Amino acid sequence: MNEELEDLLWRIRLDGEEIAERRRFLDWDEADARRLNGAAARLASSQQAFVERLYAHLGQFSVPSALLDNPQLVERLKHSQGDYYRRLWIGPFDEDYVRGRLRVGMIHQRVGVALKWYLGAYCLYLNDMLAELFAGHPERELFASLLKAVFFDMTLAIDTYGAAQIRALEDSEARFARALRGANDGIWDWHIGLDRLYVSERWASMLGLSRDAIGETSASWFGRVHPDDLPGLRQAIDAHLQGRTEFLHHQYRIRHHDGEYLWVLARGVAEVVDGRALRMAGSQTDISARKRVEERLEHAARHDPLTGLANRTRLDEQLQRLLQRKDRGVPREAALLFIDLDRFKLINDSLGHTVGDRVLVEVAQRLNRCLRPGDQLFRFGGDEFIVLLDGMSCVGDAERVAQRILEQLHQPLELDERTLVVSASIGIAPLREHGKTLDALRAADLALYRAKEAGKAQFARYSEDLQVTVRRRLELESALGQALGRREFELHYQPICSLDRDPPELFCVEALLRWRQDERLVSPQEFIPALEESGGIVEVGTWVLREACRQVRAWQLRGQPQLRCAVNISSRQLQQAGFVPQLIDILQETGLPSTSLILEITESLLMQDDAMTQVSLRELADLGIQLALDDFGTGYAALGYLARFPLHILKVDKSFIGGSPHDGELSAIARAIIGLGRNLRMEVVADGIERAEQLAFVAGEGCHYAQGYWFSRPRSATEMDRLLEVADFSGVGRAAQVLGDRP
Repeated sequence: MNEELEDLLWRIRLDGEEIAERRRFLDWDEADARRLNGAAARLASSQQAFVERLYAHLGQFSVPSALLDNPQLVERLKHSQGDYYRRLWIGPFDEDYVRGRLRVGMIHQRVGVALKWYLGAYCLYLNDMLAELFAGHPERELFASLLKAVFFDMTLAIDTYGAAQIRALEDSEARFARALRGANDGIWDWHIGLDRLYVSERWASMLGLSRDAIGETSASWFGRVHPDDLPGLRQAIDAHLQGRTEFLHHQYRIRHHDGEYLWVLARGVAEVVDGRALRMAGSQTDISARKRVEERLEHAARHDPLTGLANRTRLDEQLQRLLQRKDRGVPREAALLFIDLDRFKLINDSLGHTVGDRVLVEVAQRLNRCLRPGDQLFRFGGDEFIVLLDGMSCVGDAERVAQRILEQLHQPLELDERTLVVSASIGIAPLREHGKTLDALRAADLALYRAKEAGKAQFARYSEDLQVTVRRRLELESALGQALGRREFELHYQPICSLDRDPPELFCVEALLRWRQDERLVSPQEFIPALEESGGIVEVGTWVLREACRQVRAWQLRGQPQLRCAVNISSRQLQQAGFVPQLIDILQETGLPSTSLILEITESLLMQDDAMTQVSLRELADLGIQLALDDFGTGYAALGYLARFPLHILKVDKSFIGGSPHDGELSAIARAIIGLGRNLRMEVVADGIERAEQLAFVAGEGCHYAQGYWFSRPRSATEMDRLLEVADFSGVGRAAQVLGDRP
């Protein structure tokens, strides 16, 4: 109200000079004020009586009576009217008086009191006061008649002025409306100081709304702008208001009444109106159709028309973007997979290009299903595809994606009455190696060549000595295929200790697979992935479960009844239809209680989140087997998976423990994981404890279990026989002292 009053005063130009001029024109002086002040008390009762008569008189007319249908409102208005007339007599007749009169006028205008009723009430008031002041005067009735005639003429004059102004405004608006209809644009006008927004009918109809449905503030505009586009629109407006741009010209999305978004172009200029009010006005054009055409053209320029995949042009752009990000020191790993279908020419030559095109479309769909969120697939040309992997924790992630692709493509492909089997060879190359940017396409192409040379239907990772690596991998897989039959596998066991007692007490042993080839222990990092990729992990994993359960049950019968056994299982094992029945058979065969077995799974397994995985894990939990999530924090699993699956134990990865407690960031992560497990009522095992201060740190954070070289490195079953005779797992060197070696 105050802001509107100030604006009204400014428009009427009612400053001190204007008020003084109006007084001079009316021959007003201080004697007039004194005369009115002196008579105020004498006329107070007459004024109150007039107020009562006035409202009774107004009730005889339909328009005023409709506004006065509330008795409580009438009483408030009568009281306000009495105060109004008293001020007329007592003044003071200064600027505050003027403001008060204007405020009353604004209120009457807002509630819908027409000017003729407003002026008519003044006439009636003066007539009553005349009767009171000049009772019995012979000319009083004549002067009363003159008042009525003058006020009647005043209302006619005011209506004439108003009608002429309205006619001029209507003519202007009509011309403006015709121009708007021709332009098909919506118009908006924003009073920034008062935050008053006007929009035209066309502006509102673009959004499927009527103008009445649009609010009167800028919130009704900005509240409909797409959240992604709102910051840009505000910045464009601010830039213009601050003089950095000559005018507003900005494209953005705005919400239609049906919930969809349409593209619009807003144009506008800001100006100071009448020397003081900052306003901004302009037009809004629906450009959705143009945007759709632009998007189609943009899509066609960067996408393959057959498969709908991004093409080589788009690949070049994305590669440049990733390389620029790498140059800025962003730590995420990225790699490129070069995929080429094996013997695809045979399909085209024997079945025709139409069938070949259908195969390519199906292959594209299968490839898409193998990718992680954020990965990108491109058709490079012919039967060649490129996958751009971003956000990897290591290059091994690229190999896992490649393996999924190989498995997916190997599934039979049904086309009409034909069944086809399609395979592919894949070359893998990082975008950077040893701190240097690679020609990733060339490196991946070289790796692809080596993969095809090695027998097709497989992948190869780029390295400077790629051929040696490929040969070694083939030799390894061949040897692994025979290792179980040759009894080259063995299990080592690492203690997991309870920290609730001093010294720590043995709680569990983790069974770890080892491969002794020609008296040399092959690194698990070397052969476990090969087992996973070849599928041999299923058979070897069954052997590990049986051997670990047998051995731990033997230790239980020899005086360690509380001892538990932790065994890692792969996603391939868990997804076998007969895994749970097979495990039940192993427990019955070895005699190990189900409650003594802990199965360790990885985050990547949870990420698959398929129905078979969920069912198998719940069946295992129902048997009393505990489930542990291994290396927690190093994968991609969302926290929601912890509640979705029946997990009992979290294992804090040793990469977080290694820097604790001196590395603040790693300590914070370890502390958060321990707290998370405790809050979820899960036991937490800290892996990789090698120093006393690490043990003190995890114990202080409420972690009840730990494993690592501080207690013992992984030991053979024979060594564990001797170590189990010792109750003291208090520190590094104790196991070495017992076994006569170094940890």
